[in-house]
Amino acid sequence: MSHAGTFFSKADDERIVAAIKASEQKTSGEIRVHLEDRCDGGDPYLRAVALFEKLGMTKTEARNGVLFYLAVKDHKFAVLGDQGIDAAVPDDFWDQIKTRMESDFRQGRFADGLCTAVEEAGRLLRQHFPHSGARDRNELSDELSIGQ
Repeated sequence: MSHAGTFFSKADDERIVAAIKASEQKTSGEIRVHLEDRCDGGDPYLRAVALFEKLGMTKTEARNGVLFYLAVKDHKFAVLGDQGIDAAVPDDFWDQIKTRMESDFRQGRFADGLCTAVEEAGRLLRQHFPHSGARDRNELSDELSIGQ
């Protein structure tokens, strides 16, 4: 199995998925986490853009998906929001989340940093895209996505 598939312990994996589920209960937005060993092409932002499409995240009704991408062997990551959420947030919002994640990552607190970032993205999504009740549905998997 790839390093990405075993990067988080089972307990951390469950905690991250729980953070995603809890965040999505209050918003129509969708949050995904994708891990892979290496960043194909070297630029984590461009890789996240390619994966955003591949993971079907551009197909959400309100275009309000957020992708957390981690290349664990390369020690690279990116945070990417779809055009619906990007239009609603300040230009430096994703950079602020990345800075806080990087602080936790440098201290080896990868699951903590990711959970905090997911929760923060969830608060922002809730503010701009509140849950719309019974007609709102989970459009994308909450499970961690693992690449090669």
